[in-house]
Amino acid sequence: MKASTPATFVAVSILIVAGLLVAGCTTAQEAPEQTTLTVFTAASLTGAFTDIGKAYEAQNANVKVDLVFDGSQALRTQIEQGASPDIFVSASTKHMQALQDAGIMDNDTVAVFLGNSMALIVPVDNPAGITGLADLAKPGTKIVIGTKDVPFGAYTRQVLDKLAADPAYGEAYREAVMENVISEETAVSSVVPKLTLGEADAAFVYKSDVSKGDLDKVTRIEIPAEYNVMATYPLGILAESSQKAEAESFIAFVRGPDGSAILTEYGFDPVPAGT
Repeated sequence: MKASTPATFVAVSILIVAGLLVAGCTTAQEAPEQTTLTVFTAASLTGAFTDIGKAYEAQNANVKVDLVFDGSQALRTQIEQGASPDIFVSASTKHMQALQDAGIMDNDTVAVFLGNSMALIVPVDNPAGITGLADLAKPGTKIVIGTKDVPFGAYTRQVLDKLAADPAYGEAYREAVMENVISEETAVSSVVPKLTLGEADAAFVYKSDVSKGDLDKVTRIEIPAEYNVMATYPLGILAESSQKAEAESFIAFVRGPDGSAILTEYGFDPVPAGT
């Protein structure tokens, strides 16, 4: 048998290496491209959407869900100043409508998908002895609410307006409560810590803000329906999003059985699609 020459060996080696390179390129081409979906989300949805994002990624290995949480008005301002998420999830129709009016949203994709209502919370040891709305007017009570521009702060003021319109409480009640406000927060996520650290006696929050992990720290006091306010949450895709197909898929997941189950677990009231 004729021995291989050095030239033959080199030629064969080159062919093997070339084959490996081609195989490597083919494998790289077959690997799904990673898509990053940026979702600007109201702070009151932090827990729920963190879980939803993880669940979606688990079912869509080629997608990374980048969640940015803040007050709805802060997120709106960031978008107006040039931020470019794919999806905006607001705790207020007001801030969503402003972006729609400015032509920033793909209006056909915007819809209310969630409801929420207000609640009163107090530290579990309740040092101020608050058992109901009437106690909030007692001198020296330390109350935390949201600023008037943040949705949960606007809804709190609507609750107080309803109470003021009832002779059982009246205008003097609302004035006394507002005098007891020691802090106005821009995001609902910063409220519970103030109570658990002993900085406040009570706070107005969304009922969904009392998570399972908070139940040993705070007590929720229901606000009667005649005084309560139902918050509505819209979501939609930005007009300039380059990931519209994936954004539509994510929204469908949020509104589907898996997303709705997570939202319900966190105390929200999902609004069925098409209603």
